Amino acid sequence: MTLKHINELSAKEAETAFYKCCGCDYWASKMAQSRPFNDGAQLHQNAEAHFSSMSREDWLQAFAAHPKIGDVESLKNKYGATKDWAQNEQSGVKDSSIATIEGLAQGNKAYEEKFGYIFIVCATGKSAGEMLAILNSRLPNAPSDELHIAADEQKKITYIRLDKLQNEQ
Repeated sequence: MTLKHINELSAKEAETAFYKCCGCDYWASKMAQSRPFNDGAQLHQNAEAHFSSMSREDWLQAFAAHPKIGDVESLKNKYGATKDWAQNEQSGVKDSSIATIEGLAQGNKAYEEKFGYIFIVCATGKSAGEMLAILNSRLPNAPSDELHIAADEQKKITYIRLDKLQNEQ
């Protein structure tokens, strides 16, 4: 899909495409309404502008659209629309040791109990061990600080997916 094609989609089709990039209804709708985009830079600028007006609930909706890091079954069953992208982004997990996978599962549980949402990290290019270390380093954060950190990670993921969207065949 090219930027030209994105610009030519119906409003509903564009929302669906943008939702694949960031699973927030508000953000996807705003992105669809912001078309046409002249180039990738303008696409990213609009994404950032709409991120800045998202509420806590919008961020939580976006976080909920992700599988848990290292949860391969969740990836297969629940997230069909973004499964290939998420699997590719989490490719550092597939060759991990059992201990690391178990550590991620335990860390994810502790994180979700503390913050009320799943651990969000831009997994692209990171090994499971690196993600586990990041998860453990973020567990002591204050909830207000962690929401901002998780939102920044969501943005990184979204920008990568926006670029994939523009280059999808």
